[in-house]
Amino acid sequence: MKPHAIKDALLQTYDRVDRRHTLEMAAALAYYFMLSLFPALMFLSAIFAYLPAPDLSDQTLPLMANVLPPDSMGLIRRVSAEVFTPNRGTFLSVGILGTLWTSSSAFVATIKALNRAYEVHEGRPFWKTRSLAVGLAFTIELLMLVAFSVVIVGPRFGEWLASRVHLSGLFVLLWPYLRWTIAVAFAVLAVEILYFLAPNVKQRFRNTLPGAVVAVAFWIGLSYLLGEYFRHFASFNKTYGTLGAAIALMVWLYWTGFAMLAGAELNAELAKVSPKRKVRQKEQKCATTTKVDFVA
Repeated sequence: MKPHAIKDALLQTYDRVDRRHTLEMAAALAYYFMLSLFPALMFLSAIFAYLPAPDLSDQTLPLMANVLPPDSMGLIRRVSAEVFTPNRGTFLSVGILGTLWTSSSAFVATIKALNRAYEVHEGRPFWKTRSLAVGLAFTIELLMLVAFSVVIVGPRFGEWLASRVHLSGLFVLLWPYLRWTIAVAFAVLAVEILYFLAPNVKQRFRNTLPGAVVAVAFWIGLSYLLGEYFRHFASFNKTYGTLGAAIALMVWLYWTGFAMLAGAELNAELAKVSPKRKVRQKEQKCATTTKVDFVA
């Protein structure tokens, strides 16, 4: 793709974000993300019980503090102390499967939002979209668990791995940087899978990469800036009292949803300017599969 076409796509994406009320859609997603966050963490805590790292759940919370607002981490720690009880026997229980079902509600909302970004209608039946949401919840939560795990194992894991599989000393030197690269790569992969499977369109998997990279980079940057803002300027506790931590978390989830939708809008715009990226609607209610015509 020519540089001027990429520039035009970025400018058109900015216009689409403003014209298609993406900020309002992000606010709706933040509501569903909030409802699904703790069930998702409970589901992951059940998976932790099967991993050979007994303190993985406790180590994950400090890592989350790098991207979540400080006040919100206090809320998450209080809730986790009350409800997170990893137990191998409960992984396939009705309760844990129920938390997976609840956490999939955010992905149902995401499917609708991404359909709007790609300007397609949802022609799939309810049972298919709900099953897809549950599958996405399971897959993406596992990918994010891997991303967290790679970072949690720490720099010394490179020395241990090199001694076991006879890797060179160069790998040991590079591992502190490689682990962050791998973590970001799994985050990008998770967003790619979301863009590829969630909307009711047919597209090549590799064509979802630009939007996924932009979304993850935008999300990391926004999380850092929000963290600095909450630490030095915001006073949610003074304004909202005990609700301050929840409000801060909602703000972070709001911008998380916006970053995800902005990446999808970019992919949709790139599909308009590049013939190789054209997408087709998967299913329609009353017609066969037809090409999706994007309307400027």
